[in-house]
Amino acid sequence: MTRRMIIMIGCVLLLVAVLAVGKFLQIRALIAAVPKPGPQTVSTAEVQKLRWQSQLTAVGTLNPVRGADLGTEVAGLVRTVHFKSGQDVKAGTLLVELNADSDIAQLHAAEAAAAQAAIVLKRDQAQLAVQAVSQAQIDADTNDLKAKRAQVEQQAALVAKKSIRAPFSGRLGITTLNPGQYVNAGDKLVTLQTLDPIYVDFALPQQQLAGLAVGQVVNLSVDTFPGQSFSGKINAISPKVDAATRNVQVEATISNPKQLLLPGMFANVKIDVGGEQEQLTLPATAVTYNPYGSTVYVVKEAEPPKPGAAGTAGAPAQPANPSGAKQLVAQQVFIETGPTRGDQIAIVKGLTAGQVVVSSGQNKLKNGTPVVVDNSVQPTNNPAPTPQEK
Repeated sequence: MTRRMIIMIGCVLLLVAVLAVGKFLQIRALIAAVPKPGPQTVSTAEVQKLRWQSQLTAVGTLNPVRGADLGTEVAGLVRTVHFKSGQDVKAGTLLVELNADSDIAQLHAAEAAAAQAAIVLKRDQAQLAVQAVSQAQIDADTNDLKAKRAQVEQQAALVAKKSIRAPFSGRLGITTLNPGQYVNAGDKLVTLQTLDPIYVDFALPQQQLAGLAVGQVVNLSVDTFPGQSFSGKINAISPKVDAATRNVQVEATISNPKQLLLPGMFANVKIDVGGEQEQLTLPATAVTYNPYGSTVYVVKEAEPPKPGAAGTAGAPAQPANPSGAKQLVAQQVFIETGPTRGDQIAIVKGLTAGQVVVSSGQNKLKNGTPVVVDNSVQPTNNPAPTPQEK
């Protein structure tokens, strides 16, 4: 009985094994029958060794060397407006006059009182010569004259405050001020900005401090004037690094003789650092950035299949190539990137000059994918690109 059961169990296990092998062969046949993807069309670029001027780049904000919103220290009625909106004025130019009639009258009264005090002092000094008055009277007259003259100066200062003048040379803004309008102390009358030269303020990471120095040349561009560059020099580097951003504030003075640059504009700032160096370069579009590192796809000739390798389990079959042309494949390579310059990026590690890499179309590739090169359309590779007109 036991022997018969053992034979029965053996037969069942044999049947299961046969079925399993048959299933495996069926799945393998199905996998082999799946059509292999054909070559992917990509564009390529050659790794070049170029002379490269290292640069620091930043986005800055333009600020006036001198700029202020002009107001008045005293309240009053506007008598005369001596300027037009957008006018260029010199330092000391009279801009606005407030009604000062009563203040001028009080000034005249103070001047008369001071003149009378001077006469009294002079008369008493003559009396002192003949011992008609005491020295105490002369001292009182002298102090009275000083007080009266101080009142004159105080009243003259109040009258001067009714005339608002330009504190420095510059360009006036737009104003709605009109004669007959009443203004309170501290009210904004008009803005005044000095446009030549002009400051650009920007921030750079602390690790780039070693490449900065006062007097260093700065070049900037603004979107308002594409293709036009403005130059200046660094005049100040903040002695403090921002603890929140780890950036340092830098200020440069830019020549602006045509007054094209205006306060409040943002600018792209570039600073040349050191001399020219040789760098391996690629179009920036060739680099794929991943959390685990930056990669490129190097285009190389496919290795011929090993004898007996075709048709083995798990081995990717190469597409048929009846023309006899060399089959190209893409090989993923990890790289280390350096600074950028326009459309180009420097390659610090992972590539050598002369290698051919995929410059576009790498999103449809994986390691070992066959490729066909079509360079009829190439991505931009300009070290100093300019905006294209529509």
